[in-house]
Amino acid sequence: MSRPPATLDLICSDFDAALDLMCGVGFRLDVIYPADKPHTAILAHAGRRVRLTSKPDAPAPGEHPPFRPQFVLTRADGSGGQGRAGMAYRDLIPGRLGGRYVASHIKIAEGGLVADWVHFHKIGFQMIAVRRGWVRVVYEDQGEPFVMQAGDVVLQPPEIRHRVLESSPGLEVIEIGCPAVHETIADHVLELPNGSDPTRSFNGQQFLRHSAGDTPWTPFHGGESQETGIADATDGLAEVRTIRLGGASLDVPAHEGELVFGFVLEGSAELEYSADHVLGATDAFVIPPGEPWRLAKASDDFRLLQVTTRKIA
Repeated sequence: MSRPPATLDLICSDFDAALDLMCGVGFRLDVIYPADKPHTAILAHAGRRVRLTSKPDAPAPGEHPPFRPQFVLTRADGSGGQGRAGMAYRDLIPGRLGGRYVASHIKIAEGGLVADWVHFHKIGFQMIAVRRGWVRVVYEDQGEPFVMQAGDVVLQPPEIRHRVLESSPGLEVIEIGCPAVHETIADHVLELPNGSDPTRSFNGQQFLRHSAGDTPWTPFHGGESQETGIADATDGLAEVRTIRLGGASLDVPAHEGELVFGFVLEGSAELEYSADHVLGATDAFVIPPGEPWRLAKASDDFRLLQVTTRKIA
């Protein structure tokens, strides 16, 4: 990330403790990254800018590294870590597909008010899906704050200002972003809510709120799906849907784009790809593009969040 000449670099061994100390003596947090395990922040105070980091040699944010396809299977018992704003993050794509994508299973255990602030991200694609509980959020030009329930999805277009306000105890969401390393940038001026302009475009994408309770199930490759409308909101960049099988099998044709991601929201099934893999709740997988796959032996309550993207320049 390019920085003004006046920025002072401070290297620390304990990032969280150093950040708390600097904020405690009056420094304002302007930028922090990555969200799932922060190691770098930009802070300002009394005309001074400081870049605080515990990883001075880490890749710069905002770059779109070359996509590196691979098969990924991440089990539910994977460990998580403390991320931004007191949220616990579990990494669903540990290798990040060359740094191209990050997918996180995020939890807020206690619920209540969230220590968040108005911010935005410099990303090419980002979405949030609720698995458990509820969360109240507010977005730039999207009217009053609203509550997302289990099954709901939002598309966060590039650089849209937003804020997480409060959540239920035990909130769980799935977040996917591209590129994997991107900044969370504070907006200290804009107050939300700021009115409503639902047709506004943010870098070629439109905000989209998908309400699962208002969406019908339609046929999908032998099963059924709830389509979110993200394909239209991103001009074909991504597709996001929830899939159920009802005891049937699902034969999914090869996808010729980039990301082919699945997250088991509920239930169990068998993933047939190169071998048979038994899937349980909160397991996640990535299939390389250009290769078909199959789901079988699904439980009656099986639900899968599927996300695909086209090739990104």
